[in-house]
Amino acid sequence: MSRIQQRFADLQSAQKKALIPFITAGDPQPDVTVPTMHAMVSAGADLLEVGVPFSDPMADGPVIQAACERALKHHVTLHKVLDMVRDFRQNDSKTPVILMGYLNPIEAWGYEAFARAAADAGVDGVLTVDMPPEEAAEFTAAMNDNAIDTIFLMAPTSDDARMQKVSEAASGFIYYVSFKGVTGANQLDVASVAAKLKELRRHTTLPVGVGFGIRDAETAGQVAEIADAVVVGSVLVSQVAKLEKTPEAIPAALATTVAELRAGIDKVA
Repeated sequence: MSRIQQRFADLQSAQKKALIPFITAGDPQPDVTVPTMHAMVSAGADLLEVGVPFSDPMADGPVIQAACERALKHHVTLHKVLDMVRDFRQNDSKTPVILMGYLNPIEAWGYEAFARAAADAGVDGVLTVDMPPEEAAEFTAAMNDNAIDTIFLMAPTSDDARMQKVSEAASGFIYYVSFKGVTGANQLDVASVAAKLKELRRHTTLPVGVGFGIRDAETAGQVAEIADAVVVGSVLVSQVAKLEKTPEAIPAALATTVAELRAGIDKVA
């Protein structure tokens, strides 16, 4: 059982829902990332989603695009992101870490070589936004061979056939995008998400996390009532941007927000 699968099993036994905060690796500078990861875990994060900076993050809105630009100014590559995960693992062997990014850097490295390096660094899951399940057989095989879960996105527009295809390819959990659009928008409709999750669960027994549009403890709690995990990104990355000139304040600031989100989830979950 992978760390991701074990964490969800433990949470289910405790009748709790997962909180998965997102930050972009190397934003606003590389030495802030690992302390922030530890701070978020201490504040109540169950899994961590770490964004790999990319020059054309097509699924992301302006907040995370700007985070990628800040990180890329420091030449934060996929190799350096794995170094950060390896550093994090020196003091945390239990919290699952998911890399979120785009296919180009992984493809340039080579699926097998990347999977081996990621597993060695302590990565537990990979979410590759622009890798559709129809083309993922070689990719998922390489990840599976190295005990890395492959996480796929599901959209509000996904029909039954698509849900089945994603469910067959995915492991760890499925990430449901709460609305049509990019990250950072403010369009969360909990009722429509609930209806779609009911359809999705006819196709999979995997946990389902919901992201996009979750901005505070209240919306996190609303999503926790219907999903297995709450994924929060843009609100945290916005805080990082505001503290770009005082990066030493970032870990504590994000820990405060994560604790508020945790409290909102725990009220209803």
